Amino acid sequence: MYDNFSAELKWATLHMTRTRAAIEALPDLSHVRLACNMHLDLKMAPLVKGLLDKGAKVFLTTCNPTTVQDDVVAYLMNQGAEAKAWRNMEYTDWQESFREVITWNPTHLCEMGADITALIHSENIKTNVKAGLEATGSGINRLNGLTPNYPIFNWDDLPVKEGLHNRHMVGLTAWHTFFETTHLTLHEKSVVVIGYGLVGQGVAAAAKAYGGKVIVAEMDKARALQAQYDGWQVMPLTEAVKIADVIATATGAKNVLSGNLLQQTKSGVFILNVGHVAKEIDVDFLETHKMKEPMPYIKAYHLDEGNNKIIYLLANGSMFNLTAGYGDSLNAFDVTLAVMASGIGHIVGEGEKVDNGVYLLPQNVWQNVL
Repeated sequence: MYDNFSAELKWATLHMTRTRAAIEALPDLSHVRLACNMHLDLKMAPLVKGLLDKGAKVFLTTCNPTTVQDDVVAYLMNQGAEAKAWRNMEYTDWQESFREVITWNPTHLCEMGADITALIHSENIKTNVKAGLEATGSGINRLNGLTPNYPIFNWDDLPVKEGLHNRHMVGLTAWHTFFETTHLTLHEKSVVVIGYGLVGQGVAAAAKAYGGKVIVAEMDKARALQAQYDGWQVMPLTEAVKIADVIATATGAKNVLSGNLLQQTKSGVFILNVGHVAKEIDVDFLETHKMKEPMPYIKAYHLDEGNNKIIYLLANGSMFNLTAGYGDSLNAFDVTLAVMASGIGHIVGEGEKVDNGVYLLPQNVWQNVL
């Protein structure tokens, strides 16, 4: 019988050569208890398997329940990892998983979103954590103003991470997923991109390449000016939502697309989020209305009694390219994952010796994996 998961895992491992090399360069990890809070999709499996093979004890939680692949979690648990994560787990179970991690007594953290670190510090929990890694802009924002009890290394702001994954791959894979999910292209459609950070820049560029007429909505004056210099039409969000055929949120801000703004959209608008978690769109507002599901990962909300006003929400407002699609290509994500592996090598060695605080992952740590 053809084992689809085993075949995909072998294929991923074969094409992630930088990750393999970075794992081989790691020291013995038998003294390490590593808690990983991250997206648990197929591409993470070679890294975690490699960490286990190096002797590390690993506990897996997820930074986003909608991006968990249950077969990946089952495989890694069979390889020796502990885990509390499953696809679409309830919010209370998700939050409890962070407490279980702390009780598990990790020595090191590898996070995407700083959920565990935030809980430790908000409740002044004593731990044996020696050092951590943080991989996301939303996580770094949560750490701002925090005085951590251990050194934390930021690798989201590395040129190789923000310049490759954030700037190029998120937008590219988001629109690939849009085509696969809706069976539509962006031709003849006005595409509003909310937010013009690196992710928003990539979303806008890819939308144009695939036929969309792009409009950028950005509150930050400097970024709005940059969008104009890049050649995009820039409009206030209150005006842009009224003419949009497709809206993509890329801000990391909560309820940037509020219920009031949703009421001002055209009927038939498609709405998707490429941010880290499902907070940018006011999904609670939409859920007060009648809903049908015409296609997988597409919910049609009827905003009036006569069903004349419809909003199509993709992947329930969660991270679209990973919830409904496959995210980065194997070879592109290979760079990202190799940097993560080298970062783990740093926090279990020299990194845990520095003073408490938040630092950029040193260049000498990650450049060698490229």
